[in-house]
Amino acid sequence: MRPMIHPAMDDVRPEAILHALSDPDRAAIFAKIMRAGCVDACSAVAALGDRIIPKSSLSNHLKMLRDAGLIRSERHGVEVRNHSRWAEVEERFPGLLPAIINAYASNAACRTPSID
Repeated sequence: MRPMIHPAMDDVRPEAILHALSDPDRAAIFAKIMRAGCVDACSAVAALGDRIIPKSSLSNHLKMLRDAGLIRSERHGVEVRNHSRWAEVEERFPGLLPAIINAYASNAACRTPSID
């Protein structure tokens, strides 16, 4: 198996974070991992609303999040555990992640039809 590469926090760039989170599916996956702190199974983040992300796409999304420095992945037997690096990123770039996640949340709220 190929080793998983995790950039040192000093090597993490804001443009890599912005690129990784520019995809709404990746942002939703990251938000799930962030809320859980650690996700033991990839299938736990594969469901987005009423659809399931295919395994090949999910692997690519997780790799992009890992390469951007947003998550840390560790092999445990046949499973991979994904941990959020929120605190580390927040320390290096204060306010960046909350701004992005809140922008997605407010955008989703605007699209939700109101019931009068």
